[in-house]
Amino acid sequence: MINKIAVVSIAVALAALICAFMILKGFEDTIKQKIYSFSGHLIVSKYTLSTSYEQTSIIASDTLKTSLTSLPGVDYIQTYAFKAGLLKTDEEVQGVILKGLDNEFDTASFAKHMIAGSFPDFPKEGYGTEVALSSKIANYLRLNVGDEVLVFFVQNPPRYRNLQITGIYETGLEDFDEKVILGDINLVRKMNNWGDQTVGGIEIFLDDPSKMDEAETLVFDNTDTDLYVDKVSDKYMQIFDWLRLLDRNVIIFFTLVLFVAAFNMVSILLILIMERTQMVGVLKSLGSSNGLIRRIFFFNGLNLILRGLFWGNLFSLLFCWAQLTFQIMPLDPENYYMNHVPIKFDMMAVFWINAFVIGITAIALFIPLRVISRIKPIKAIRFD
Repeated sequence: MINKIAVVSIAVALAALICAFMILKGFEDTIKQKIYSFSGHLIVSKYTLSTSYEQTSIIASDTLKTSLTSLPGVDYIQTYAFKAGLLKTDEEVQGVILKGLDNEFDTASFAKHMIAGSFPDFPKEGYGTEVALSSKIANYLRLNVGDEVLVFFVQNPPRYRNLQITGIYETGLEDFDEKVILGDINLVRKMNNWGDQTVGGIEIFLDDPSKMDEAETLVFDNTDTDLYVDKVSDKYMQIFDWLRLLDRNVIIFFTLVLFVAAFNMVSILLILIMERTQMVGVLKSLGSSNGLIRRIFFFNGLNLILRGLFWGNLFSLLFCWAQLTFQIMPLDPENYYMNHVPIKFDMMAVFWINAFVIGITAIALFIPLRVISRIKPIKAIRFD
């Protein structure tokens, strides 16, 4: 029975660690991908002290775009422009921000957020009036795919256009779903009387987002002094700070679980030594050294740890696979930005978690083994 308890305790500890890590990484990856689908890893715009959504325009010349695209670590770039407006129906009015995009926009990555219809089609000549709304805006204004809606752009004098709704998206992130609609950048240019190369900014996507700091410095050094380079982690600081807080919580959880697992192994090995006190006395009376007896109990404890690791890995990986495939654990998207518990498989992380558990619990085994040297053969043989 004590052996089974030891195996179960190690298995539960390891399964909890692996599941917690994969869920955390799933949360981080899902939320970051949602943000990256709306905004590049780096944003190049005109340097200004204004906090308005409508940035001061810049000229996205072919030379500038080629210079940015050729930088090491840059995957691709896309231009954009914001325009504030009011969507008006017969019964409701909603303030929105039109994000103008062009054909360089990665519609394949954004497709997973589309819940109805299709992404707008941008014509090569003139400007398009097709837009994609968020489900929150569409529900508030009682609009569906195929409907038309009137938009009044905030400027002097005000201008308006009829927009055709071709798609409805949902990210679960309030910063986007509550106010952003997606349309043609040429529509923004038309409203602002801009030229063909005038944009609000340039979004840069990197091959490796973890190298964002180095890429920011590189891009800044290769752009004009009147241009500002901003990281997406700074632009949406509150979301990334929340993700860093989750990382800290997992580290605390990881430490506590390892401590409990190590404490359990110490307790269990002490019980095993007490149960085998007479055996220890007999072995000592036959000439066995303390080191030999310690190795017997150490490898017995290590065997229990390895059995626990096997069942812990099996259960956690099966659970994560089932959650990833069937989404058996739902979430409230209003609070968690997604409708189910996300999972991200990272077998290298699983390997290191196993290595930590083996290392910490194996080291902990040496604590009760010190008791063996204090056992006297005569007293041990008489021990009942």
